[in-house]
Amino acid sequence: MNTEIPVAQEWLSPKQVGELLGISTITLATWRREGTGPTYARLTDAPNGTIRYRRSDVDAWLESKVPAAV
Repeated sequence: MNTEIPVAQEWLSPKQVGELLGISTITLATWRREGTGPTYARLTDAPNGTIRYRRSDVDAWLESKVPAAV
C-alpha cells in the first residue's frame, strides 16, 4: 500500500513554508495578520492554534508573485 502524499496535497508547517520561501516564521505571521500571504488553515479555534499551509496554495501564491511577461 502506497501511503505517500502527493506534493500538491501536502500540508506544511509555518517553519517549512519559511524554509521553502527563504523567510522567517515571523514574516509569515505578519502576512497572516495582514492577509497578504499564502492561504492557510488554523486547525483549532484557539488564537494560537496550529497553522498549516497546503503546498499547492503556497505554490499558487508564489506563482502569483511572478510578473507577467511584457
